[in-house]
Amino acid sequence: MSQEYDLVVLGAGTGGYVAAIRASQLGLKVAVVEKEKLGGTCLHKGCIPSKALLRSAEVYATAKRSEEFGIETKGVGVNFLKVQERKQKIVDQLHNGVQHLMKQGKIDVYQGTGRILGPSIFSPTPGTISVEFSNGDENAMLVPKNVIIATGSKPRTLPGIEVDGEYVLTSDEALQLEELPSSIVIVGGGVIGIEWASLFADFGVDVTVLEYGDRILPTEDHEISKEAQRLLKKKGVKLITGAKVLGDSLEKTDGITIRAEHKGEEKSFSGDKLLVSVGRVANVEDIGLQNTDIQVTNGVIETNDVYQTKESHIYAIGDVIGGLQLAHVASHEGIIAVEHLANQQPQPLDYSMVAKCTYSHPEVASVGLTEQEAKGQGYTVQTGKFSFRAIGKALVFGESDGFVKLVVDKDSEDLLGVHMIGPHVTDMISEAALARVLDATHWEVAHTIHPHPTLSEVIGEAALAVDGKAIHS
Repeated sequence: MSQEYDLVVLGAGTGGYVAAIRASQLGLKVAVVEKEKLGGTCLHKGCIPSKALLRSAEVYATAKRSEEFGIETKGVGVNFLKVQERKQKIVDQLHNGVQHLMKQGKIDVYQGTGRILGPSIFSPTPGTISVEFSNGDENAMLVPKNVIIATGSKPRTLPGIEVDGEYVLTSDEALQLEELPSSIVIVGGGVIGIEWASLFADFGVDVTVLEYGDRILPTEDHEISKEAQRLLKKKGVKLITGAKVLGDSLEKTDGITIRAEHKGEEKSFSGDKLLVSVGRVANVEDIGLQNTDIQVTNGVIETNDVYQTKESHIYAIGDVIGGLQLAHVASHEGIIAVEHLANQQPQPLDYSMVAKCTYSHPEVASVGLTEQEAKGQGYTVQTGKFSFRAIGKALVFGESDGFVKLVVDKDSEDLLGVHMIGPHVTDMISEAALARVLDATHWEVAHTIHPHPTLSEVIGEAALAVDGKAIHS
């Protein structure tokens, strides 16, 4: 059978389903093709389930020090199966919500593997989608005017370290653990690795992180990385930077042992499990790209600033095009692509305006240029920094570690970047993102009245600190 559409979206993760909804809002006839579940990696294997586990770990860590708050508890423990049940309940509720949105938007959903065909009897140009169903039903042929590729990514692996789901895990397998290991070695100190390190440490697991670079969270401001490293060590995480893992050295018995080059020596590191967290790889295989003129460079699809590929009627968004591999970025890329194909003339996305978050404990969030990047681009830089230790609400929460740092262009007084580490900063970074969008100066942020007592007061104080005017320092 064949069916015509204005748009077919290949992949129904956060980017894909948001694009489909926006297209439906614009009156287009839309279908999505998804081989697994609506919501994709973010909902089922990433953002949501990992944050559910992080929240449980945070609650447990807080309960263990409840006497600091005058609350006496005895016998606090972890029932990890219930932790997993809670996680799955949240995922299922959101999954049901996405299914409802598809029905509400009258978006056809094809559960199967979609592949792009070349010119055929259905269309003179590449773009017809053949949907292969796992139940053996005859393939469906979808004939769209436009296609959006939103096939996402999968965890990257390392040569010589085979993921077996028992001893060696990626984040996919870690999310399905039925019990906590007593110890774990994590390869990779980027965002995902540090979130897992924080989570396991809060659950009482002995954690070692092996990071190839000279610091963890290497895309963050140097001072943020340094503070994150200090606070993770404070909670017992062993952080080994400058460590080159030797892939052929993995040994598995009743746990794992792996060797790494560190400071000119080979050293061994052991644990019950090994978690490989070294980035993600775009899903560009087996989707029919060979039937098109679409260009793949360094493993990701090339597009222009409105996400058109070399085939102008085929767009690509999200992790499959590289760049900032974030769910909220994929969503906005999808909206821009849809509005462009619908002749809405959208503004291209300025990636320097995008907030980035790490949901470790404490949290990390940032938007714009780091101090190092700003200086590298020729700016004369001023900075303002303010600690949570002088913020009343942080003391009330019992979480006063961390700070907020503003990076400012001294000549124009424009806000170039904002960097945060501390309690609930992933919720506060949106103020900084809005300030960047509005091209605010630091003194405009300083003159914004932040209610007392709130954690957000730290932003106002950091803005005042740029000119040495912080009140509570």
